Amino acid sequence: MKQQFYAYIQNLQDQICKGLEAVDGQAKFREDLWDRPEGGGGRTRVIENGAVFEKGGVNISAVHGKLPEAMQKMFNVGEADFFACGLSLVLHPKNPMVPTVHANWRYFEMYDDAGNIIQQWFGGGQDLTPYYLFGEDAIHFHQTCKTACDKHNLEFYPKYKKQCDSYFWNAHRLEARGIGGLFFDYCKANDTMSMQDWFNFVSEVGNSFLEAYVPIVEKRKNLPYTVENRTWQEIRRGRYVEFNLVHDKGTLFGLKTNGRIESILMSLPPHVQWVYDHHPESGSEEEKLIQVLENPVDWV
Repeated sequence: MKQQFYAYIQNLQDQICKGLEAVDGQAKFREDLWDRPEGGGGRTRVIENGAVFEKGGVNISAVHGKLPEAMQKMFNVGEADFFACGLSLVLHPKNPMVPTVHANWRYFEMYDDAGNIIQQWFGGGQDLTPYYLFGEDAIHFHQTCKTACDKHNLEFYPKYKKQCDSYFWNAHRLEARGIGGLFFDYCKANDTMSMQDWFNFVSEVGNSFLEAYVPIVEKRKNLPYTVENRTWQEIRRGRYVEFNLVHDKGTLFGLKTNGRIESILMSLPPHVQWVYDHHPESGSEEEKLIQVLENPVDWV
């Protein structure tokens, strides 16, 4: 399974980068190959200062070795060997009318002393963070997620949509980071789903990413915007940074386990503002967004 999934994310990284370069029309991804001293490595690809994307990354990694102490505590186990691989992406567009997007698909194995697999699971998801809310964009993104889920189990979309709303919640702000999508974790073999079934589901979601995001970018990338729109975008980006550094398990895990810092912090936007006690104008488009972030919506 690990070879199958790693081959899949290598190919998916190529597809997604090609699709995003076509949308941007100007910038190309810079590739950075790296090795992890403890075992494994990755292929980081970053796009910057494009016509559409101010900054973004589409990264893959496959790491293995002794389970770090932080992970031993997380999984309540002693010393063990592990393997983990995944693709993680974040894209911060220049135009405030285009939403930021995040996605991640990952696979994990843990072994006993004889090298037998004792635990294995998939995780992942994709979610949208707009700065100005276009209802039709939210519906399109969620409908694409639902279509991918429905091919495998009609219960998946409502379950993983709810988990996404719960996970990407900035508890210290009492608001969601964005308008959600899908979030699933610890997807293990059970009575109804084999690991191959889970692979088929996760790859279905991964394959749907460009379809979920690119039409929104194409529709919004040339819309006019003001300095005030841009300021609002940068203030909201501050909330994005807060979530990633305060709450996000993947970021915190990477920082605690000697992860590659450039790849971990790739998710942070280049231009951000923190304005003291900022509140949008009553009745404004900015306030409409906040109202939705405080009370997640069922879009489809």
